[in-house]
Amino acid sequence: MTKLRIGFSPCPNDTFIFDALIHGKIDTEGLEFDACMADVEELNLMAFRGELDITKLSYHAFLHILEEYVMMDSGSALGNNCGPLLIKNVGDKNPIESDLIAIPGKYTTANFLLNYAFPKLQNKQEILFSDIESAIKNKQVSAGLIIHENRFTYADRGFEKVKDLGEDWEQSTGMPIPLGGIAIKRNFDKALQEKVQRLIRKSIEFAFNNPLESLEYVKLNAQEMDAEVMQKHINLYVNDYSISLGAKGKSAIQYMYDFSVEKKLIDGTSKDLFV
Repeated sequence: MTKLRIGFSPCPNDTFIFDALIHGKIDTEGLEFDACMADVEELNLMAFRGELDITKLSYHAFLHILEEYVMMDSGSALGNNCGPLLIKNVGDKNPIESDLIAIPGKYTTANFLLNYAFPKLQNKQEILFSDIESAIKNKQVSAGLIIHENRFTYADRGFEKVKDLGEDWEQSTGMPIPLGGIAIKRNFDKALQEKVQRLIRKSIEFAFNNPLESLEYVKLNAQEMDAEVMQKHINLYVNDYSISLGAKGKSAIQYMYDFSVEKKLIDGTSKDLFV
C-alpha cells in the first residue's frame, strides 16, 4: 500500500472534507494517507520546504510554488461572501498607511486580498489567525484580518468591520474568491495525481451524503465548539467548487495568477496550474 503525507487545517471545512478519506470510510484504491494537521500558513511553509505530498494551500502560496505543486480539481475553498474581513475595535478610526495590521501569514490569500484592496497598508505583523482578535483588543495592532469561523462571531466580541475583502474582490472581478485548494506534488505521475483527485471528490461526496459521519472528527478539532458556528463554517466553505472547480473556479484562479504576474508579485511560468 502506498502511503502519502497529506496536510490540512483543523478547521471544520477541512476535517469535514477529509474525514472519510483518512479514516477509510471510502475505498482508497490502495492508498493510505498520513494526516498532518496545522494552521494554513504553517501548511504553506511546509509546502515551501517540500514536506507534504498533498496539502491544503492558500492560493496565494500556491502561486509561489508552481514548480513543485499542481492544484487538484477537488477540495478547494472558493465561493461568494466567504472572504477575509479587515476588522478593528468598535469606535477606533479606520487604519491609515502607517498603522500596524495583523495578518494570518505572508502567503495567505487573506494577505493577497489585503494588498489587492489596500495596497498602501504595508505595515504588517504576522500573527496566528486565532490570536488576531486578542492583538486588536489589546491595541498591539490597529486592525487585523480575520478568517475562518471568526467571521461569524467578531461583532459579538466588540469588533467592527472595516472592509469585507472578499466582497471587494467579487465586485472588482465578478469572480468567486479563491481562498485555498488542495495541491499535490508535481513530480508524481499523472495517474496517481488523478487518483488522489478522484478520492478527494469521493470523500466530499461521502461527507455530504452522510453528514453525521464526520461530526465527531469535526468537533474534535474545531477551534470554535459551538455546533451552529461549525455548521455555518462548513456550509460557507464547502460547496460546489469543493467538488469541482469547474470553468468559473479555474478562471478565478487564473485571474489571480495573471494579476500576480502583471504586478510582479511572482515570476511567470509555463507550468499548468491544474492536474
